Amino acid sequence: MKPPPGKWADLSRRVASTLVLLGIGIMLAVATGIWLRLAMAAISAITFWELAAMTGWKNPRLHPGIFGAWRPFALAVIAFMSQVVATMFGHPLAVLALLFPLVAGIPGAATRDRWTYAVFGLAIMLVAYGLVGFREAYGLNFVLWLMGIVIVSDTAGYFFGRMIGGPKFWPSLSPKKTWSGTIAGWIGALLLGVLLWRLGRGDAMLVWCSPIVCFAGQMGDIAESWLKRRAGVKDSSNLIPGHGGFMDRFDAVTGAVLATMLIGLLTALPAVN
Repeated sequence: MKPPPGKWADLSRRVASTLVLLGIGIMLAVATGIWLRLAMAAISAITFWELAAMTGWKNPRLHPGIFGAWRPFALAVIAFMSQVVATMFGHPLAVLALLFPLVAGIPGAATRDRWTYAVFGLAIMLVAYGLVGFREAYGLNFVLWLMGIVIVSDTAGYFFGRMIGGPKFWPSLSPKKTWSGTIAGWIGALLLGVLLWRLGRGDAMLVWCSPIVCFAGQMGDIAESWLKRRAGVKDSSNLIPGHGGFMDRFDAVTGAVLATMLIGLLTALPAVN
């Protein structure tokens, strides 16, 4: 039976997400040194601008201050410069620069959104910083594995979720996400890890790390859905015409990178050749 038209209505948004992730992968493939750092700083700035708009600064009359209506832009600039300082300078204390946009932005946030701004802002800064570290310490293939997990999870989850349907995973936050699609993402990530391991492209840790990273990426998606519902917006911005904002395309990557950083703190990271 032919599926109803609405069943695949957001396919173009999924394609856009995949293209953005592929674009990031290509950028990481060609960018090194200062260009890699500037690119990650730009990602920090864009996502911070979107975050600022969703956490209490849409109406400058409600939040007067030194920057007024320009506050989101000012925080984006601070995020850019902070990321540059953190990744450019080798001194251990340079990493503290990642906190600058948080310190600058928390006092002016809407009262109910200060913790939200702080948590999401820290995640944004850590992810860009982590991608630079992964690219330079573990190589391009490691970063492509991370992006591959997110793409496989999103693709498998979308198609199997639409075809199989069934109970919703978290209907209050993500009405379209189903358990069938969520589990399909785990299986897809597991199979990718097994494939890379069996082909000799990495060690056996990929088998159990891949589903964990996949699940973290799905939770990143859920977290951003929660943020948008809290802010009362459909998309994080209109930077990608017809497809929302950059945070909408980067949410799963955020969860995946943060989980990988945590795995690296607790144990050795998997080798990806």
